[in-house]
Amino acid sequence: MGTSAQRISKKKRMLLGRSSEPTYGLIDFRSVKTAHAAQGRGYDGGKKVKGRKHHIVTDIEGHLLFVRVHRANAHDGIAGVDVASSAIDKYPTLEGICGDAGYRGTFEEEVASLGLTVEIVERIQGTGWSILPKRWRVERTFAWLGGSRRLSKDFEILTGTTEAMIMISHMSTFLKRS
Repeated sequence: MGTSAQRISKKKRMLLGRSSEPTYGLIDFRSVKTAHAAQGRGYDGGKKVKGRKHHIVTDIEGHLLFVRVHRANAHDGIAGVDVASSAIDKYPTLEGICGDAGYRGTFEEEVASLGLTVEIVERIQGTGWSILPKRWRVERTFAWLGGSRRLSKDFEILTGTTEAMIMISHMSTFLKRS
C-alpha cells in the first residue's frame, strides 16, 4: 500500500481508538484461475483450480497489510510462513496473527518462533454455516477485491503485476469507503 493509503489507515485506526500501527493480523488466501500459461501457475487440488493463490494479511479492520501471489499448488501453511514473515518485516508492531485450520502445524511453529502469537480459528461444529470470530474481516476484504473486474480471473503474466493490481483495487475500495 502506498504512503497516502497508509496514512489514511493510521488515521482511521486512531479514530476507532486503536494504535496507529497494526498489532494483529489476519491471514488467508484464495485460489484464482489464470487466463493462460503464466509465471507461477499450479493446480490447487483442494479447490480444483488451475492458477494462482492470492495470499493476504489484513489488520483487524480489514485493511490490506501485505499481499503475495504464488502458484496454487503451494501448501497454505508453508506459503503462509513466508507471507507472515514478510508482513512482520513491513509492520514490526504485529504481535499476533489469526488463520483458519489450514494454517495448523508448520505455520504455527514457524510464526511462533518469529515471536508472534498464533490463533487458529476452527470451524464451529454442529452448525451449517456460521460466521467465524475475527475471520470474517479477512473474508470481507476478499469480497471487496471481488468487486474488481480485473481480479475476477488472473489475467497477468507476472505475479508482481497481480500483486500490484490487488493493491490498486484495495486502495480504490479503501478510498471510496473513507
